[in-house]
Amino acid sequence: MNVAVVQMDVVWEDKPANFRKAHKLIQAAAPPPGTLVALPEMFATGFSLEAARLAEPAAGPTFEFLAKVAREFQITLIAGLAIRTTEGRFENHALVVGPDGSHVAEYAKMRPFRVGGEDSAYSAGTQPISFTLQDTVIAPFVCFDLRFPEIFRQIARETAPSLYVVIASWPSPRRHHWLRLLQARAIENQAYVVGVNRIGRDPQHEYSGDSVVFDYHGEPLLEVKDRELCAAVSLDLNALAQYRRDLPFLADLR
Repeated sequence: MNVAVVQMDVVWEDKPANFRKAHKLIQAAAPPPGTLVALPEMFATGFSLEAARLAEPAAGPTFEFLAKVAREFQITLIAGLAIRTTEGRFENHALVVGPDGSHVAEYAKMRPFRVGGEDSAYSAGTQPISFTLQDTVIAPFVCFDLRFPEIFRQIARETAPSLYVVIASWPSPRRHHWLRLLQARAIENQAYVVGVNRIGRDPQHEYSGDSVVFDYHGEPLLEVKDRELCAAVSLDLNALAQYRRDLPFLADLR
């Protein structure tokens, strides 16, 4: 399986500009059909708490953009956006769109960043989810979720994902936490882990990027550092399956 990260300097609260930028980066990388491509948390707006103004219905303009790009390049996309639910709540979502432009899956961030006031703007999701792509089980998470290994373990017990994808707006001062926690999630869950972060600045924070892909040993397969770039790597799922057979640690989860 090929996976790619789109690390970008998000233009604050400017959806059209970010749509253009994301498309340009993906177009330049020319990912092969079938690639799973991940964009950062709230890639179209930045990590804004202006939920009432920026949140969209599930089939809003951000979904339409993602569906168009997915069809154009025949890829699957995971991307972050603020959602207005049919019940009128605001949530921070990871949306999965298939190569035919279809809605594949949607995850609501379970741990809003209370220290930054996110819990006042967005409601928390209630459960992790997973979906299957090319016979591979994948679980998406969003930013602050990364600090809570118990929710990764929850989905590990339920579906044992081979790949975890964490989309984020993770500030530079805690970049070493970002990298170490992603590495830990890979080792403890015997899985590949993709972490995609933004670069640049917004009114509150500076972001260093550090988008990365770790293998199940916690070794980096791809490191983007602080560049604006769409970069890809191939994952050996057969090797992972053999590793899990040789060392069936997950069988002891309680």
